[in-house]
Amino acid sequence: MNVTVVWATPGLQDVVAVELAPGATVADAIRCSGFVAQYGLDPATLRFARYGIRAAPDALLAESDRVEITRALLVDPATARARRARVKAPATRPPEAGRNALT
Repeated sequence: MNVTVVWATPGLQDVVAVELAPGATVADAIRCSGFVAQYGLDPATLRFARYGIRAAPDALLAESDRVEITRALLVDPATARARRARVKAPATRPPEAGRNALT
């Protein structure tokens, strides 16, 4: 069976097609791609996806699957959004003319 393995960073995208025996797993595809050795990746910090959906290393593959190697998140997205919201200056509203004239 043929599958595609992808490794991408902000400055690089590498795609390789690998041929695997039926019953192969995500881990088998990663091993056959050679990306771990080629790019000096730390297997303990890597995560995997199949067509953008998180996949375990022991997940079975099907013909023409696309396996992506991803990195672990450095910061929880919710925490990052909260941090940006605290730093962002509050929006100011221009004073309205005559607003207090009726009181």
